[in-house]
Order: sequence, then C-alpha cells, then structure tokens
Amino acid sequence: MLLRASGRHDGADYDLAAIVGDGDGDGGVPEGRLLSRFAEAILGTDEAALATARRELNATLGPEALVDTAAVAALFNAIDRIADATGIPLEDDKMADSADFRATLGIDDFPSMAHR
Repeated sequence: MLLRASGRHDGADYDLAAIVGDGDGDGGVPEGRLLSRFAEAILGTDEAALATARRELNATLGPEALVDTAAVAALFNAIDRIADATGIPLEDDKMADSADFRATLGIDDFPSMAHR
C-alpha cells in the first residue's frame, strides 16, 4: 500500500504485479528487476544466486545501496514473520484499502492470509 500511495503522491505508475513476478519488467522502480532478483535470492536457498545478485547490486548501485537494500529486506522479512507468528490481523481499513491489489496479485491465497 505504501508503494501505491507513494506513486500517487509522486505521479509515478508502479506495476505492483512485479512484486509477485507477474509484472512486465521493473515495476516502474529504477533497477526494479535487479532489486527483485536480490529479494528473491535473499529468500531463496541458492547461495550462488545470492552472491551473484549481491555483486550485481553492488556494481550497479554501489555498496551503500547494497547495505540499505539488505537492511530493508531484513526489516520487512522480520516484520512479516513477527506479524504472522503472533497472529496480528491486518487492520480493517488496510484490508479494505488493499482488497483490489491483494485479489489481483493472489495475495489472499498466501498461507499467511489464512488467519486474516
């Protein structure tokens, strides 16, 4: 929701389908393909893919961006795991505001949505 709201504020048109691999290209985010590969490698089990994505990110955006990107990914992963583990429900207003893109992207079918 934050990316969608940011896009409205900035006049950008983000393709949220890129988040689940259904989009065409970078999702409207600079270096979006590279960032997606890095995020997928972080969550995957292929150490070589992670090393490659890390090198590409470092070479393309620099070491500061690599650290920032890894920190953001770690934070989002932690927040999601904490919310799922404790059963924190998504607030009603956020459920309503995100219903359209959750349905479009198939997010409602994720196991973590079973208790929502």
